[in-house]
Amino acid sequence: MKQTIKKILMILIFILAVFTLTVLIYIQQPKFGKVPSGERLERIKESPNYKNGSFQNLSHTPDLTEGANFFTVLWKFIYNRTPRLIPTDSVPHEKTNLLSLPKHEEILVWFGHSSYFMQIDGKRILVDPVFSGSASPLSFAIRSFPGSDVYKTEDIPEIDYLFITHDHWDHLDYQTVKKLEPRVKKVICALGVAAHLEYWGYPPEKIIEFDWYESADLDNGFSVHALPARHFSGRGFRRNLTLWASYALQTPSMRIFIGGDSGYDTHFAQIGEKFGGFDLAILENGQYNTQWKYIHALPKEVLQAAMDLQAKRILPVHSSKFALALHSWDDPWIRISEANETFNLKLLTPLIGQPVLLKDSIQVYSRWWEGLN
Repeated sequence: MKQTIKKILMILIFILAVFTLTVLIYIQQPKFGKVPSGERLERIKESPNYKNGSFQNLSHTPDLTEGANFFTVLWKFIYNRTPRLIPTDSVPHEKTNLLSLPKHEEILVWFGHSSYFMQIDGKRILVDPVFSGSASPLSFAIRSFPGSDVYKTEDIPEIDYLFITHDHWDHLDYQTVKKLEPRVKKVICALGVAAHLEYWGYPPEKIIEFDWYESADLDNGFSVHALPARHFSGRGFRRNLTLWASYALQTPSMRIFIGGDSGYDTHFAQIGEKFGGFDLAILENGQYNTQWKYIHALPKEVLQAAMDLQAKRILPVHSSKFALALHSWDDPWIRISEANETFNLKLLTPLIGQPVLLKDSIQVYSRWWEGLN
């Protein structure tokens, strides 16, 4: 009997050792990026937002809310019974030809989830592009919804400013940014994220990386300010070795808030006060749950954040492409539209690919998600 138990234990140890070795080999692939080191790491250590070996939020931010724990959340994901998590119908979309777009046209085109293109005041801007069809290190996992992958890297023109808010897989996509590199003039990213980009072939002179509350004049009347968000970072087992950020983009004619992932907190009101409001706030509304509300705002909180920012218009993103939370695919649109009956903000609800006219405050949008399965 003892010999049998010993053999079983040895087999289990062998299987565990093989699994561990396989994982260690797998995460050496380029798509996992690089940990900051050298002069970059020294700069990070001097950041007021870096303590005890990792970046910190401004407020205490537990990963999960009180009463929740890793095992209960994991159990819900494994035995998920969320109805309509992934649409069976194709997500409605348009296909705007960005390559032939006249430079004087001032529009925004949303690609689904948190990826979007802006053309304004003669500059072309791209934010968190993910065109590989997956938001996971495993290409077969977290696949894009049917109809949401209408754009590919080949559809993207030369980009003046590429913004990366943080290094999560659904915001920083290795395949996409690698292919785009020859067409990108300048990258704007949070502190530490440049370690990934340089490893993937981006010349250091192309990249500006910011700590919170740092800013830079770009050119032709454009400037950018890196601002706090309430979130976390990481592409592997270690978290918060790179920073996450939101941005205030000042163009010659508009001020735009690029939100990135964030739970609700006092920083939105502080930013609104500092900048005196925004013409447009682009805020993440999706992949939320009350069990992790500190790192992803709930729909009503998204509207409150827009109020705090003193935004004239709000574009909710972070939905309609990937299922990263336990809500139905259209829940973000339903809940934010219902909540806005109280807030009465100017809410933009474009189709994927539909041109949003940045200087047209009366453009009308449909409730395109209604009636879809």
